[in-house]
Amino acid sequence: MSAADDTKEFPDPEEVYLARESASELSRLLRDRPSEDRALVQMDGADLVLPRHAIELLRSLLTQMAQGNAVTIMPVHAELTTQEAANILNVSRPHLVKLLEQGELPFSRIGTHRRIKFQDLMAYKRKQDAESEEAMQALADQAQEHDMGY
Repeated sequence: MSAADDTKEFPDPEEVYLARESASELSRLLRDRPSEDRALVQMDGADLVLPRHAIELLRSLLTQMAQGNAVTIMPVHAELTTQEAANILNVSRPHLVKLLEQGELPFSRIGTHRRIKFQDLMAYKRKQDAESEEAMQALADQAQEHDMGY
């Protein structure tokens, strides 16, 4: 099943429980076996050998599901529409288009449509998040200096 084939948005309570238990077990196994670079997984009598990175990604996915969150998997080379990118940044599409036109974020055109590389979008998001964190820390430091009770 691919991410595009899955139309279900949120895990049900049984899936949340199973995800929580599985994420805990995977965390324990990864912690107890730091030098292992692959894992043998059995499913319906078939043996699969998965690389450690896939197991780490699976643990992250299960952790999110255990918290009741919907999860989407997207390759880093994927190209997004302006609406998809705006949704990820939690901004309006017109605001995102303005950022693109100002050169804040690289994009390409396919005909008249703009496309944003997922990896470029996430780099922009990390930069914005870091700047926001710095600004919040500066405000907290200033509040401490002025003994504002925060």
